[in-house]
Amino acid sequence: QVQLAESGGGLVQAGGSLSLSCAASGHGGRTYAMAWFRQGPGKEREFVATFKNAGSVAYYADSVKGRFTISRGDAKNTLLLQMNSLKPEDTAVYYCAADDRPSQYYNGRYYDYWGQGTQVTVSS
Repeated sequence: QVQLAESGGGLVQAGGSLSLSCAASGHGGRTYAMAWFRQGPGKEREFVATFKNAGSVAYYADSVKGRFTISRGDAKNTLLLQMNSLKPEDTAVYYCAADDRPSQYYNGRYYDYWGQGTQVTVSS
């Protein structure tokens, strides 16, 4: 059973930066496609960023393109998210998700494993 643990959330002023990390355990050495999603207050969960099909090409939601950077950590199945130029509308719980091969990389319905989430709050 794959378990995901996010870390790095917090409170930051608009224009500031935060870094999130997600570490997977229980993967048995298998490579999973991993992604970041977020859910703001009163909003539906939305896609943030991923490497499609666990490859090398990064995909981002339009709302974060140019400000967020997804990368892989040194350990297998570790995912990072560097968030710059943060805006109040980026306030959300950020979730890490993983799956063998999600049919739609941007759709959370196709990810089997989820972390508990980490809160990111951006003040104006």
